[in-house]
Amino acid sequence: MFLNEIFEKAPKLEIKCLAVDSRTPMEDGIFFCIHGIKNDGHLHVKQAIDNGAKVIVYHDDIDTSLPAIYIRVDDVTAILNVVAKKFYGDPTSKMDVYGVTGTNGKTTIASLISQLVNPYKPCGYIGTVGITYGDTNIAPSLTTPTILENNKYLAKMYDSGIRACAIEVSSIGIEQKRTDSIDFDVAIYTNLTHDHLDYHVTMQDYFLAKKRFFDNLKYNAIAITNIDDEYGREIIKDTNARVVTYGINNEADYMATEIKLNPSNSSFVLKYAGKSYLVNTNLVALFNIYNLLGVIAALNETGYSLDMILPKLSSLSSVTGRMHRIDVSDDYNIIVDFAHTPDGLQQVFEYAKTITPLSNSIIAVFGSAGRRDTIKRKVFGELADRYCDMIVLTEDDPRDESPLDIAKEIASGIKEKQYIIVESREEAIHTAISLLNKNDTLLILGKGDEKFIYRSFGKETYKGDDILAEKYIKERIEEENEII
Repeated sequence: MFLNEIFEKAPKLEIKCLAVDSRTPMEDGIFFCIHGIKNDGHLHVKQAIDNGAKVIVYHDDIDTSLPAIYIRVDDVTAILNVVAKKFYGDPTSKMDVYGVTGTNGKTTIASLISQLVNPYKPCGYIGTVGITYGDTNIAPSLTTPTILENNKYLAKMYDSGIRACAIEVSSIGIEQKRTDSIDFDVAIYTNLTHDHLDYHVTMQDYFLAKKRFFDNLKYNAIAITNIDDEYGREIIKDTNARVVTYGINNEADYMATEIKLNPSNSSFVLKYAGKSYLVNTNLVALFNIYNLLGVIAALNETGYSLDMILPKLSSLSSVTGRMHRIDVSDDYNIIVDFAHTPDGLQQVFEYAKTITPLSNSIIAVFGSAGRRDTIKRKVFGELADRYCDMIVLTEDDPRDESPLDIAKEIASGIKEKQYIIVESREEAIHTAISLLNKNDTLLILGKGDEKFIYRSFGKETYKGDDILAEKYIKERIEEENEII
């Protein structure tokens, strides 16, 4: 692509790449001076030019004496979205794109949409567990990748034959305009509870970030919202899109009634357009009924009939790291889940109550991330104190904070129940499994399927909660069999 195809009155100069990181090689590239959370591209123009940049797009005053073409704009991020869309061929204008936002449920809904659409129309996924399409699986970086990553990967998807994509849209991603160049056909809202307040500061600011996603939808898009959530009723008030609702407690376009929750499956009656449909699913917990309603609404509204969708819900592939049941023995309920917000923990705890006999115990292993939303730590302790019988506090991406200090902050909310602190996450899981009695429930929360732990020096490889839980419960069962 040539520069004059991107910017009017610019010279005819071939552009081979776009960049926002001055450290990357960018031969014949455009460097965009972005104000980041920690870095400001305006301070690194020389490095960008040394690495091959031929064009500098900027806003603040900079030294323009170095050899390059300089283009001054009012909003560098907005221009980057426009340029990235052109440079990568505007792939999402030719694809069906589903965006999912909310505190909890994004990964499950986006993953299920991708799974269910794929047999009919090749469908990709972008989100917390990575970027997947066809046989390609790329490790995750951010829940919502950067502007350039989004456009690059979506273009690769389209070029490889992918014609639909489900994307997790985080509040920080919305705030930083990472998805402004994506042409969304459907937006799904799940819920809004305490999270990311280290970034947004107030719940109102957090909500307004989410609302911006819906406010910017095109007129022929579909806005799907959880009508049982107070923010869900507000988020669609200024949208240009057609509004569709789902819920359990309030009248909605898609409603679930007669809900039955079991340890390994669930059922409900779907009410839609004056008709009732019995739905059986291998997903568990009430929050997954909400997630399924969002999925059903999104697919039915985009041309996939209920007759096509509903029979497939009884045998869904598990969503990585979400309510992952460790099926080694029927004697123990062991669940690994990504829950890392107060609402997420509470929903998993409430589900555990429904499947655990009154004479048995709920044991939880969890921590809280370092340098992230410290207010919720005591709340985690209070919730565990209310629902659990034994609590094992451990590390969870401590970064440069002490896992012991974080655990003590969580423990400040524990007043009645027993707890222990085991700093090593692997040892914490091992300890918790050693404490299990038959028919007890063990919840290992916070990291899902993640195979890394963030420490002060960056990512450290980690075996994974699911792998460790399976290893130690197998060892325990073998020991018990030897005794017998």
